[in-house]
Amino acid sequence: MSELNTQRYISETGQEQRIAAIVEPVAHDLGFLLVRVKILPENGCTLQIMAEDEHGQFTIAQCQALSQELSPVLDVEEPIDVAYHLEVSSPGIDRPLVRARDFERNIDHEARVELSHMLNGRKRFRGKIKSVDADTVTLTLPDVPAGANPDFVLPLADISVAKLILTDRLLAQARQRQKNDQTLLDDSIQQEADQSTLESDSHKTQISKETN
Repeated sequence: MSELNTQRYISETGQEQRIAAIVEPVAHDLGFLLVRVKILPENGCTLQIMAEDEHGQFTIAQCQALSQELSPVLDVEEPIDVAYHLEVSSPGIDRPLVRARDFERNIDHEARVELSHMLNGRKRFRGKIKSVDADTVTLTLPDVPAGANPDFVLPLADISVAKLILTDRLLAQARQRQKNDQTLLDDSIQQEADQSTLESDSHKTQISKETN
């Protein structure tokens, strides 16, 4: 199966869902996967589009390419009826986890997961990603009573929000990835890494949009 056709278990609702339906085909045409669409109150109104390539990366050049393709499409569709800023960005280090492959690529890292339905009396879980298959992810929780099984099997279809937790180990892995991947070592990205110590690792471009 092509990476572009992998199921995104966690998706938007309402207006963000309608925008995602506009954005995703444009991203796919460029070989990118949509991660998330979110309308934020920053700068009055910001439409944030998170995307990545099939390797889970998204360089500044890729951000710019998607921005340039999306801008005229959004001008025609006018999905937001007020002036807004279009922000196209990478998922960052403590990224949202929206596909099974996101969990699989981050096994042994910590994640925060919220379900849409109660499971064993709780909806929120924080723990280490132990394993994942096509339908479930298993988290090992540190806060269970002594003698209880710390492993919780969570249905992917029931997850409403999931995100990696920023840890020293996750930061170290991101630094090593940048060191090994020469496509991420142009001057602008290296400067960003030096200034932020990779705490955000989020490359982005912004365009201001006016309504007619």
